[in-house]
Amino acid sequence: MEYNDAMRNRVKRLEGQLRGVLKMMDEGKDCKDVITQLSASRSAIDRTIGLVVSSNLVECIQEADDSQDKEDSINEAVQLLVKSR
Repeated sequence: MEYNDAMRNRVKRLEGQLRGVLKMMDEGKDCKDVITQLSASRSAIDRTIGLVVSSNLVECIQEADDSQDKEDSINEAVQLLVKSR
């Protein structure tokens, strides 16, 4: 699977968010603020997972030879989403 620039950029933003959380912790910021930023990071991770899985699903379905392969690809994608929760 190819990971496009949009996916990479999302992960880079996440990296920045998490570095910001560490900085907040080092500075002794309020717990509520840290939790807010961690929750935002988790949401961004969930959206990135969804993007990667959906892109992978489209690619797998396009490459599948028959309906059983397509169904297997869909089931695998659903399992990846469930596992990420």
